[in-house]
Amino acid sequence: MSSCCCPGAPGEPSTARCPQNGSSGNAVDRQTIKALLIERALGRLGSGEYRFCADADCDVVYFDGKGSLFATKDLRVAVWQKVPFGKRPVCYCFGESEASIRAEIAASGRSAAVERIREHIAAGRCACEVRNPRGACCLGDVTAAVRRVEAARAIPEAATAGAGARAADAS
Repeated sequence: MSSCCCPGAPGEPSTARCPQNGSSGNAVDRQTIKALLIERALGRLGSGEYRFCADADCDVVYFDGKGSLFATKDLRVAVWQKVPFGKRPVCYCFGESEASIRAEIAASGRSAAVERIREHIAAGRCACEVRNPRGACCLGDVTAAVRRVEAARAIPEAATAGAGARAADAS
């Protein structure tokens, strides 16, 4: 059984470039875009093939090769790639976020978010291809988010441990 819920690769690379920053984008299924655009933006959806811009410094989320684009304000959900570290949503089907991962690690010493999502995938419950703005499985994003949160937590602990050691050396 696949460890990911979405069939195939998460979007084909393209020569199309984001009109705002020039970064390349991956193809996103039209159904994903239609599901996530707010009503006002949905009325502007053209017939072209759209791409996803993952650049954190760019407000564009979807663009086509004809100049049509949709920004973060045009979506029903926050796009984790466009939100600052800390509270970003990373799993749009089951509500995993950096904040929930951080709280779980603080309470139990580890996060089981990846295992929970794998269980949902195995049970056929996820819908990343529609709910995730990238239109692809979030499992890799969640795994990376757990690592980022663990790393961010380790830095203050290391600084605190170092400060304690310096205080003990000074006495």
